[in-house]
Amino acid sequence: MTRFWPPGESTRRPLAPRVAAPREPVDPARIGRRVVRRRAKGMDAGAIAAALEEARFDARQASRHEDLADDVRGPAELAEWERIDQLLAAAPGTVYDPDTDDVVQTELAADAAAAAAREADLREAQRIAARADELQALRELHALEQTEPRTGDEAVREELTRRAGGYVQADVDAWLAHALAAHRGHYRDPAAREKATGLLTPPVLAHAALLAELARLVPDADGDQLAFAARLATSKPEATGALAVFLTRAHPHPPITDGD
Repeated sequence: MTRFWPPGESTRRPLAPRVAAPREPVDPARIGRRVVRRRAKGMDAGAIAAALEEARFDARQASRHEDLADDVRGPAELAEWERIDQLLAAAPGTVYDPDTDDVVQTELAADAAAAAAREADLREAQRIAARADELQALRELHALEQTEPRTGDEAVREELTRRAGGYVQADVDAWLAHALAAHRGHYRDPAAREKATGLLTPPVLAHAALLAELARLVPDADGDQLAFAARLATSKPEATGALAVFLTRAHPHPPITDGD
């Protein structure tokens, strides 16, 4: 059985900490606008005008203090009072209602979309962490090479490398290269193989290309006999890729016929 890790080397790694739920970024200007809208709800044009004058007075007072020069909430509140004042001026006899304010509703829709995106990112991060835990356990059992890769395992490779402190793990790279060369797992799909060219590193891709050509030329070669391909791809990925192309040219694939 081919092994992708050095003999005697332990592959045990601590499990990754649980992925924390992402929080909405703190935005003082947004907070200021929300405060204004809560205060303004139900106000008529006269009450809004009075509140606007108060906000302008506060802005003039704040401009005298250097420590408030970088304040963004105050100007945001003033700008929101001005916007609401103009909104009611265009609709005499009405009171302010954020539920019918197109600007507010657009912001709420954008907030909902951003929250959904953060939730999706969290679920993906949790999936990657769980799959990384699974692959680590399979490595410890020396069962990684019998495992078929799944869609997204390229990102799991990056997670495993991050956990290893940036160390590129040769066994994981070799596992992916062998699977890509043999069209195993999700690499059965040509679209997945094409996508992998933008997700995997040049050494992994070069290793896979060379393995595919060597397997075609020497079908009965086992993993131990092809171990040199990983060393060559790691040290000279461009040369390895060029060698795979050369072998293809030297021994082209037979043409596909109707009977094939």
